[in-house]
Amino acid sequence: MKVDYLKLYEHVEEACRDFEHAFHLIPAERKERLERLSAYVSLKLKVNQVPRLVFICTHNSRRSHLAQLWFAVGADYFQLPQIDTYSGGTVSTAFNFRVVRGLLKMGFTVASADGADVNPVYQIRWKEGMVPYEMFSKAYDDDPNPTENFAAIMVCSEADQDCPFVPGCEFRLALPYEDPKSSDGTPEEDEKYAQSIRLIGLEMLYVTSRIELS
Repeated sequence: MKVDYLKLYEHVEEACRDFEHAFHLIPAERKERLERLSAYVSLKLKVNQVPRLVFICTHNSRRSHLAQLWFAVGADYFQLPQIDTYSGGTVSTAFNFRVVRGLLKMGFTVASADGADVNPVYQIRWKEGMVPYEMFSKAYDDDPNPTENFAAIMVCSEADQDCPFVPGCEFRLALPYEDPKSSDGTPEEDEKYAQSIRLIGLEMLYVTSRIELS
């Protein structure tokens, strides 16, 4: 697949630049984990294989979607070759509307592709002219997720504990994030989701910045 390096939307581009300037804030222990993922992707690219990454949390509603999306944006921002990103849960629910609201505030465009009420398919764009990036909730072993030769990145501790073995994965990494769900229905809700979106964006941009092509 040809990678199209169109210019990112202004606010998304600005967020990516802000993340670059904040890499020094990531703790050393966390950077070590992130760089393990960079090394895996680098190795796949160096042998002309398309890396396939599946970000996994319990409900595939918040953190796993954010990691999947920000990794794709980071790969685009740094003009990397094709890297396929996916997400899934131990169960499927729905892509949470609070995350959608937060992404809109960050400058993404988000539209419902099918009008479903229970588990809508969202089409997300971060630049003009791109093929919409479709996201919806699913189990980690549901279509369109790969079933072999992929990396499993566990972005919540519950999923990491519930799935000690992920069939078909060749690389596994525990990379837990705090669930912004704890703020649902509180005055801190919007700020908590914004923090989660930016933290995951920061770390996924760091991973993509460290990928080596030669």
